[in-house]
Formats: sequence, C-alpha cells, structure tokens
Amino acid sequence: MWDRFLRACRREPVDMTPVWFMRQAGRYMAEYRAIRKNHTLIQICKQPELATEVTLQPVKAMGVDAAILFADILLPLEPMGAPFEFAAGEGPVIHHPVRTRADVDALRVIEPEDGLGYVLDAIRMIRRELDGKTPLIGFAGAPFTLASYLIEGGKSSHYAITKRLMYREPEVWHALMGKLSEVVRRYLRAQITAGAQAVQLFDSWVGSLSPSDYVEFIQPHVRHILKDIETTSVPVIHFGTDTATLLELQRDAGGTVIGVDFRTPIDEAWARLGTGVGIQGNLDPLLLDAPRELLTRRIDDILRRIAGRDGHIFNLGHGILPETSPDAVRFVVDYVHERTRR
Repeated sequence: MWDRFLRACRREPVDMTPVWFMRQAGRYMAEYRAIRKNHTLIQICKQPELATEVTLQPVKAMGVDAAILFADILLPLEPMGAPFEFAAGEGPVIHHPVRTRADVDALRVIEPEDGLGYVLDAIRMIRRELDGKTPLIGFAGAPFTLASYLIEGGKSSHYAITKRLMYREPEVWHALMGKLSEVVRRYLRAQITAGAQAVQLFDSWVGSLSPSDYVEFIQPHVRHILKDIETTSVPVIHFGTDTATLLELQRDAGGTVIGVDFRTPIDEAWARLGTGVGIQGNLDPLLLDAPRELLTRRIDDILRRIAGRDGHIFNLGHGILPETSPDAVRFVVDYVHERTRR
C-alpha cells in the first residue's frame, strides 16, 4: 500500500504501521559516503540530481514507507543574507551572527524560488523517480532552531546568547522570528506546490525552553506557519526534542501529527495530546546499536503502548546516527511491518 504513511498521518486504517526514519539518508549508508567522497553536503543539496539520488537510497535499500527530501534546515539562511559553511568537526558556522536590530533588518524575506529553487527542482525530480510508489516528505527548520543558529553563530549547548537576546530585547527577537516564520511558511508552501505530499517542521532545539518561554516567544510564530500549512491538503508533522513539558503547546501551535522524542512514553504523550492528532515516534536512535533482544523488546513496548490505534507512524525519537548499522535499520522496518500486519 503505497499511501500507508499518508493514511496513518490522517489517522485512517492501514494494513501495517508505516516506518520511516529521520536522517534515513546519510552517513550510515555506504552509498551516501561514496557520494560524499567527491561532494560536500551543500553541493549535494544544491545539485538536484545528487539530492534525488541520496533521497532515494534508503527507500531502495531499507523499504521505508516514505522518502524525506535530502536537504538541510539552514538552507534558507543564505538567500536571506546569512551565509554559512560546515566546518570540519564543528558543524555549521554562521559567518556574521545576527545579534542587533540592524542585523535583523538586513535579513531579507525571500520567495523560495529566489535562492532555493534547487530544492524545489529536487522535489519535482524525486517525485518523478518515486513514480507514485512512495510518498515524499518535505521539511523545514522551525524559527527558534534557525534563530539559535543565527544568533549563536553555530551549534550551542545552552543557547545563552539566544536567550539573552530573547529576554533583553523582545522587540528585536520578535522581528527576527517574524521574518524567519514567514520565510519558512512560504518555503513549506512552495515545497508542497512542487510535489511534497507531507511536510515536517523540525524544532530540534526548542526543548531548551520553558513552557512560559514557548508561549510568549515561540508559539505565535510557529502557529503563523502551521495553521496556514494545515489549510493545504497535506499532513503536517510537528517535531521537537526534549519537549515533554511542551507537547500540548506544540499541538496548539499546529500540526496534524506530533513527533515525540524518546524521553516520553508514547502512550502518555498521545493521552496528553488527545484524539485530534496522529503521533510519530519514538525509539531511541542508539537502540539501533543495541543487542537485538533489547531492540525488539523496546520496539514491542512502543507497539504495545500504541495498541493498534490508527494514526501511529513508527520513527526514532531523533535522527539516525552515523555509526548505525544499515542492517539494524532494515531489521526495524521489517520487524515493525511484520508485528503490525493487520
């Protein structure tokens, strides 16, 4: 059933629980590493043929129920006027961090076709290659996660510079978040127009905030994106990590499916979220490296907690790690399918 994933997103009955993985295309696969020998990550993203090839690798090798566009959440920053690079061993580095009102004013609110056309070309190409056999997920980074990179200048453990700006200069903060949320809204809509059949908003670092911070500084901007995207015909997955205290607030901000990380039991999360949304998750990525007995026990525990309820998409609580064995990934796909066959 090619639309198993899309049916689950809509909380409709399926023949078996759909499975896909965040970072299912990437460094754990030998096929991807072979391409990376001659191309940087950004080069792959900017060449639709390569992005298409990498996107399709796990679909062909692992039998997952959805493809997710190979791209990077930071791609919109460059055409907005915030260039970056990936430094070896350090991750993304923003050349000129955004920390003043003048910095925010200098950022451009772009149309996705201007500067991100290669992403949309890749989506169109991937859809042609998938040929109706597997649905395609598009995605974008959420405003807080993008802002944290912009303000910190790269990765951060405590988001101290980000939070200081948020607390001390709320007008500057909301101006920045307003620009980012509008760019992300347009970007997701453009992905849908290009052919994405579902989209996911990654708020990877939002769990560093308290509920009060989320309501005051984040939720209005996420709602601006998701309530608009919900008016399209595609499912919208809203994902964050460390969000045990934020789940209801995330639901209220928007999303037809809520992605839950591995720190919260999935049945408890769904009970709190209510019947109006689907749920995605939530195996700890490191369990893929565990002995099979433990791995299967933890998968069974998730499935037991779901109890066959419509609307579950099996995924990890975060992305696949580079050291993961492809055999373990394929095992999980096959095991979940077999255990949930209706």
